[in-house]
Amino acid sequence: MTDPVAKLPSELDQLPDRDTEETAEWAASLDAVTEHAGSHRAAYLMRRTLQHAEAAGVPVPALLETDYVNSIPTAAEPEFDGDLEMETRIAAWNRWNAAAMVTRGARFGVGGHIATFASAAWLYETGFNHFFRGKESQDSPGSGDQLYIQGHASPGIYARAFLDGRLSEQNLDNFRQEAGGGGLPSYPHPRRLPWLWEFPTVSMGLGPLSAIYQARFNRYLTNRGIKDTSGSHVWAFLGDGEMDEPESTAALALASRERLDNLTFVINCNLQRLDGPVRANFKIVQELEAQFRGAGWNVIKSLWGSAWDELFALDTTGALVRRLRAVPDAQFQTYATRDVAYIREHFFGAEPALAELAKLLSDAKIAECFHTSRGGHEPRKVYAAYRAALAHKGAPTVILAQTVKGWTLGPGFESRNANHQMKKLSGDQFRAMRDLLDLPIPDSKLDDSLVPYGHPGADSPEVRYLQERRAALGGPAPARRVHPVAPLPEPSEKAFQAVYKGSGKQSVATTMAFVRLMKDLMRDKETGKRWVPIVPDEARTFGMEALFPSAGIYSPLGQTYDPVDRDQIMYYKEAANGQILNEGITEAGSMADFIAAATSYATHGETMIPFYIFYSMFGWQRTGDQMWQLADQLGKGFIVGATAGRTTLTGEGLQHADGHSHLIAATNPASLNYDPAFAYEIAVIVKDGLRRMYGPDAEDVFYYLTVYNEPMPQPAMPEGVEEGIVKGLYRFKEGAPAAADAPRLQLLASGTAIHWALEAQELLAADWGVTADVWSATSWSELRRDALAADEALLRGEERVPYVTRALSGAPGPVLAVSDWMRQVPDQISQWVEQDYSSLGTDGFGLSDTREAARRHFGVDARSIAVAALAQLARRGDIKPERVAEARERYGL
Repeated sequence: MTDPVAKLPSELDQLPDRDTEETAEWAASLDAVTEHAGSHRAAYLMRRTLQHAEAAGVPVPALLETDYVNSIPTAAEPEFDGDLEMETRIAAWNRWNAAAMVTRGARFGVGGHIATFASAAWLYETGFNHFFRGKESQDSPGSGDQLYIQGHASPGIYARAFLDGRLSEQNLDNFRQEAGGGGLPSYPHPRRLPWLWEFPTVSMGLGPLSAIYQARFNRYLTNRGIKDTSGSHVWAFLGDGEMDEPESTAALALASRERLDNLTFVINCNLQRLDGPVRANFKIVQELEAQFRGAGWNVIKSLWGSAWDELFALDTTGALVRRLRAVPDAQFQTYATRDVAYIREHFFGAEPALAELAKLLSDAKIAECFHTSRGGHEPRKVYAAYRAALAHKGAPTVILAQTVKGWTLGPGFESRNANHQMKKLSGDQFRAMRDLLDLPIPDSKLDDSLVPYGHPGADSPEVRYLQERRAALGGPAPARRVHPVAPLPEPSEKAFQAVYKGSGKQSVATTMAFVRLMKDLMRDKETGKRWVPIVPDEARTFGMEALFPSAGIYSPLGQTYDPVDRDQIMYYKEAANGQILNEGITEAGSMADFIAAATSYATHGETMIPFYIFYSMFGWQRTGDQMWQLADQLGKGFIVGATAGRTTLTGEGLQHADGHSHLIAATNPASLNYDPAFAYEIAVIVKDGLRRMYGPDAEDVFYYLTVYNEPMPQPAMPEGVEEGIVKGLYRFKEGAPAAADAPRLQLLASGTAIHWALEAQELLAADWGVTADVWSATSWSELRRDALAADEALLRGEERVPYVTRALSGAPGPVLAVSDWMRQVPDQISQWVEQDYSSLGTDGFGLSDTREAARRHFGVDARSIAVAALAQLARRGDIKPERVAEARERYGL
């Protein structure tokens, strides 16, 4: 039976063939080569033809995979610009001290990783000695290069900082011991070690994603005239196992689409993830090559060390290259741990041509090639790859460098599946390592139970060389610096005053009120250009389309087309100097944008004010890991959960109904979380945020605001409420006493729930003779944090009453808290409220319906609040219990 798929026409059958006879001749030639020289020869000729066509500029699809060999042949490697012997000694000291630091820490059980840096040492050392520009670089003053260090390689970076005098032995001995101060964090954590680390990377997948958007944001700063960052290069060091994370490859197309040749990925392909092979039955290098080439990246493979040159020179039939391409990664790892006899039988015995080749090789040569000789372990080859990456223009580059995980740590570590969890070396292993690295450490010092650190001396040739190389490249790296920039001037009061006045009879959603405020602030002559609006392709949902013509949407290409809505006032305008980052449907990409902008004050010495507005359900829930990355990186700005709450987004249903983001946000110590009810509250909070984040006493915090899509009349701001808004609570409307002895209670509400509380206030007074005061709770979590701080002060002998306790002090009756969030959100403050406390909320899953029906379903509408208030009063004996049943019947509950 013939294969029906074979009869399917290709896209070429749809194109005219101007010379069918010539086409037939080419096909016949290929058939002849296949018949007489074999399919391998035919494939080789086809690949060479395609490569030639690509080099000649003929528009043919590029190959997605090349042979399993180095992209840069040994003969084409550039001259090495340095003292290789000196750099080898420096690398040896760093290898030793990284292993010693982790081993010494193992006696306290704090853990650590040795094998990752051991495999990647030359990938870092070559960069530090020749490529990575520091903050004082003349090419990129104040910025330097941005280095995303692989998290598990941090011991090697600490070891280098120790060698150049930036860390002491005591610092190294405090690795992973931070509680007492002066410790070194386990991984790159800027908040824990802010003078060294710029980027937190150990939540795997976020490093590569962030690196792409950092490179993109660098171009954004240049195109907008904020700062020329053309001299900065972004280097991201990744593991081949890390590339399994979806975030690792999520933005590859963006990087190539925007031609980010200021970006290089260096992927350490030691073929191992945390528990075993990355692609046991396949080849991760080939898979990554195809993935990156398909996305439009320049790919450089540095797989084999120079010991392989002899083997490739003897491979006149191509059998060796074919065999290397065919062997799966897990089998190749086995070769790295087995004796030469095994390799001769199982590798070279695969076909006669290989067996003949093996006869020409000594056992020592085979052992060297299969056990240690990898492209990532030879500085000349790494140097050549880095030079080629920087020389390539028009696309980002990925370097796939093959290494042996645990290299130089000895047979017990190298290429072992368990080496990620192996935390220490024995005395014998240190002796073997000492001998291999040729370090002047006597046996007498290795007899101690505590392996020593090694240092050639502050004035040694090694240290002088290291420091001279770094000085030539612009200073130490990695290094994070907060430049002495002046605080941002306060924006004009005019923008805030317009919001303080309220909207009169006009109904305005708080989402729209926020956007209008931002639009006015972006017009400020002093600070307007520093605002960075970020939206994930829902600008029209949030009313931001008004910003399109005035601010423009950032595109490095500008606008190469006539927009379909060009004749409209709010047309879709893209510009090379556009201010808005409209990222498409990617919350993760938008957060990566936000992080780059939020930390520009340290990365580039340029303070930016990002605000990122999104469906609240798709913020903390979907990209919460990046919110922690933002906090760890000491980012500043406003993240805005729009269409907030579980009942305001009618019709969208469960997946869009957010009743819990404030609970998640409250777990992040750097996030100041607000749920404003009115437009003027937003203005006060934003003004306070600008002061706290960008004023003279700037703090390393960011703000989370939730805003609603429910149009309501916006009242003018009452006098004297600013402090309460910022602290989290103030009395908005005092209830009129129904009678001198009328029952009384306090209604606390946040966000859109205040409108239900105000309506309930009227029902309670009119129908039941109950007086209720309505309070606006702008921030449940800030009230809680203040109360926790008061508790901590008591432990130090300082007596301080929490703000929430003081604010409600003397307020008669019980307290009933209500919000459009699950009850745990307002319940954060319950233990510091002296009155009887209860709450209402939207616990459970969301659903599609009208706002009124959804609120009745969750029991948070005005009538439900009134009944709950009466029940609370009845429990206290303030009213008769039958009044509650009467109310339930009256209100149809």
